[in-house]
Amino acid sequence: MSRLSETDRERIAARFDRHLEVGLHHGAQLAVFVDGELAIDLAGGVTGPSDGDGDADGDPEPTTSSQRHVLFSCTKPYTAVTLHTLVDEGKLAYDDRVVDHWPAFADEGTEKAEITVRQVLSHTAGLPRSPLDARPDRWPDWEDCIEAIEDMEPTFPPGERAAYHSLTFGWLVGELVRRVSGEPIEEAAAKRVFEPLGMTETGIGLREDEPDDVATLVGFEAFDRYRDPGEGLGDHRLVAEPFNEESVHRSVVPAANGIGTARDMARFYACLANGGELEGTRILSAETVDALTTLEAETDEDGTLSRPSRFALGVWKGDTPADPFGSLTPPRVFGHAGLGSSVGWADPETNVAFAYVTNGVREGSFEHVTRVRELADAVRLALR
Repeated sequence: MSRLSETDRERIAARFDRHLEVGLHHGAQLAVFVDGELAIDLAGGVTGPSDGDGDADGDPEPTTSSQRHVLFSCTKPYTAVTLHTLVDEGKLAYDDRVVDHWPAFADEGTEKAEITVRQVLSHTAGLPRSPLDARPDRWPDWEDCIEAIEDMEPTFPPGERAAYHSLTFGWLVGELVRRVSGEPIEEAAAKRVFEPLGMTETGIGLREDEPDDVATLVGFEAFDRYRDPGEGLGDHRLVAEPFNEESVHRSVVPAANGIGTARDMARFYACLANGGELEGTRILSAETVDALTTLEAETDEDGTLSRPSRFALGVWKGDTPADPFGSLTPPRVFGHAGLGSSVGWADPETNVAFAYVTNGVREGSFEHVTRVRELADAVRLALR
C-alpha cells in the first residue's frame, strides 16, 4: 500500500493546479514514485501559448502525462549514468585521464592532458564555457562540436575549482562514451538507460523518424529582478529561445536537449533511489550508484553560476541554500534541475523519486526554485 493517502494526493494536486491558475507556466507534469511505485502522475495546462488570433486550429493542445518537453540540464544525469554503466563494465575508471580514451582531447605534457573522468563528472575539469555555448547553429554537427572541445584550454587549473559546465559537460561525457563504447551517446543512452527502464518518451534529441511534437517553451518575465543576486546563466529567456527550434530538437546536446516527460524522469530516479534497480531491471550496481551520488566538490560560489553548489559525479547534491530539491533538503538527496523549467531528484533513505517538468522558463535563482521547492515540500510533508 502506498504511503501517500488519497487526501495527500488531492492536496499535492491542488498545489500543482494552483501554479497553473496563477500563470507560473502554461503547462506542467508532476510524477512521484514511492517505494518503486508510481504514486502521483499529474499533467495540466497546455503545450504552449495561444497564437492570439482566435483560431482553434492554432491553439495549443492540453498537456498530458506523455507530452514531451525539453529537459535542459535534467539531461545531464542521463548522460552521466550512461558513462557510469561503462565503469560498471570495467571499460574505464573515474581516475583515468580523459586523454587516455580520447587522444585528440589534449597534447601530452599539457595541463589539459591531466584532466580526469572524475573531474569532468564533478564539474572541476576547468572547461566550463566554450565558443559553442552561444552557437546553436553548430550543435547539429557533432564532429564540429568535438573539435571545438579539443581546441579549448582550461579556464581554471583542473581539479582546483568547481564551475558548472553548462554545455561542455555533455560533449565531454558524450564523446567519452562514444570513444569507450563505440556508440554515439544518444544510442548508448537509449540502449543502456531509457529502453531498460521503459522510459519510452525520452531521448537525447529527436531521431529522424520522430515528429517534432515537443511542448513550446515560454520565457517569462521575472517578478522582481532585485531578488536575483546575479546568479545563474544570464537572461533565462534568451538562453531558452534556441530550444524551440526544430534543428536544436534534432541535435545531440547531451547536457541540455533531452526530450522527455516527468513520468520517465521519475522512473529514472526511482531506479537510482533503489540502488540502481527498478521492477527487476538493474542498470547500475549499488556500488556504482554510491560512487555516482557521493559528494565530490563543494563551493560557496560556483565559478559559473555564482551560487552555492555541491556536485557528485553527474548529479547535484542537496543541502544548499539554492538547491531546487526542497526547503530543508537532506544532504543525501541528489538530482538535477534544468534551466528554470524542470527538476528531478531522489531520496534513497525514504525511497522517493520526484520529477516536475514545465514549459514555462522562469528565473532560476528565485522563482523556479521557489515553485519546485513548494511541491517537493508538499510531498515530503505527506510522507512523514
